[in-house]
Amino acid sequence: MHSAEFSLSLGTSEFAALRGANQIYVDKTDLIFNIASQRRKFLLIRPRRFGKSLLVSTFASLFKNGVEHFSGLTIEKLWQDRKYDVVRLDFSGLKEFVSKDHFEFNLRSELINAFSPLGFHFDKENADVSFFVQLRTWLNSLPQSSLVLLIDEYDTPLTAHLGSPEKFKAVRAELEKFYAVLKNADGCLRFFFMTGITKFSNRSSFSEFNNFNDISLNSKYSAILGLTEDEIVRYFDLHLIRAQEVLHLSREELLQELKENYDGFCFDRNAQTHVYCPWSVLSFLQNPEEGFLNYWYESGGRPAVLKGYLASHRIENPFEFDEDKQIRLTDLQAARGYETIGLDALLTQAGYLTIKTVRSNGTAAIGYPNREVELSIAQLYADELLQGKFIDPMGAPMLSDLLGTGTLESIVRRFNDGINQIDYHNFPIESEAACRACIQLFLMGSALIPEVEKHTALGRSDLEVAVGSRRWVFEFKFAHSSDEVENLLKEGEEQMRSRRYGEGREGIDSRALHCAVLVFNGAARRFEAYREVGNNFQDNH
Repeated sequence: MHSAEFSLSLGTSEFAALRGANQIYVDKTDLIFNIASQRRKFLLIRPRRFGKSLLVSTFASLFKNGVEHFSGLTIEKLWQDRKYDVVRLDFSGLKEFVSKDHFEFNLRSELINAFSPLGFHFDKENADVSFFVQLRTWLNSLPQSSLVLLIDEYDTPLTAHLGSPEKFKAVRAELEKFYAVLKNADGCLRFFFMTGITKFSNRSSFSEFNNFNDISLNSKYSAILGLTEDEIVRYFDLHLIRAQEVLHLSREELLQELKENYDGFCFDRNAQTHVYCPWSVLSFLQNPEEGFLNYWYESGGRPAVLKGYLASHRIENPFEFDEDKQIRLTDLQAARGYETIGLDALLTQAGYLTIKTVRSNGTAAIGYPNREVELSIAQLYADELLQGKFIDPMGAPMLSDLLGTGTLESIVRRFNDGINQIDYHNFPIESEAACRACIQLFLMGSALIPEVEKHTALGRSDLEVAVGSRRWVFEFKFAHSSDEVENLLKEGEEQMRSRRYGEGREGIDSRALHCAVLVFNGAARRFEAYREVGNNFQDNH
């Protein structure tokens, strides 16, 4: 599958079409066989752009057409089951509606279109028997284990209206009626598979399924979506060679860049397996000359679930965005109500955070999976801090340009301009750590990649960032009043000199080193003093 005749499957979510077009298909059909062989109801939660729709399409092809489109794949010699009637529902098209009645009409139209080819007929004239009673009666008339039902993006109509409680409740109430029908008609179902991004939005709906098999954190299926490094090397060898040639990188250097940017997602309760985001990897391989861009956030990493959540919830402290976090695995597995879910659980389900390690007491350390996502969450938090305003004014040099060629004075002025746009009532800067985190968010929101608490033999620098031909090393100090500023400036200067921050990179980084101390005055709410430390440092107040 890695010969020149096979192309990338970027944007193809139909299995038969992918196979017919000779596009690369990473063979995970051994796992598909394990799932499809069971007569159970399955739920799989994954972030956007991980291939959920392609997986649903693969199940549809298998049950409807057998192994017709599976030539050369593992499952071809394993699958012995017969063919089935298949109903495939995609709830992503149900998110737009103007009223409760409108949603009810859209949902019932979707169900009629899906079930009528198999013989379901809705009698509109029979007002005494509701739509869902008619559907339940018809389903119960089907032979045992004769129907395969697949639902993709079950939660989209809910997450699209998190900011509108009235619409949210209307959607949930209508969907519960449908799930109740499916529970009652369980006998006709040979197989049921459902995907979504979140598991919090319809807790009461899940009560209709007391025998759901949630495989979202099942170690056996942790890599059923996403790409492992071995799979990337095996299936995309020629594309990797092309990327190496375009970017003038060795194979080792290329794989390291791919890992840092797109790897690190863990959907394993034992934290033993991690995968790359397939959309990002394929997007990069499609256009390697563009470099390692942020594909996930721009194409699907800003799902409606986060927009809706932030419409009615405030991020309590964006300055904590880079701090270590932990969560109970039960909080990730439970179908919590929208009102009670924590932001960290939501961010983990949506793919912004991921499992790093798991302790024996059932708690998991969570963090950003890779550089792409870390920059995405920084942009989200920076937007929250600035309330939609921009750190770079129209017509003015960008912050990245100032760091690359500007003076320390111009850089600090831009930092202060950004701080002036922050709502101090909601987001006060009250510590050195908050100063550092604020500047870190500004930099990352500008698509820069700062390093925090960079380790040296004598200590840790607060923040370092490379831009163009320069590498900046910043030391932050927090003053409670103007009386403390001068002493803290001298203290920071001595600290930078004695601990030789930024040194020792000769032969590794040819950029010009610029070290600076910035003192933030909490009373004045600004960086009041700053000094570049070097052989010819300048003193600015």
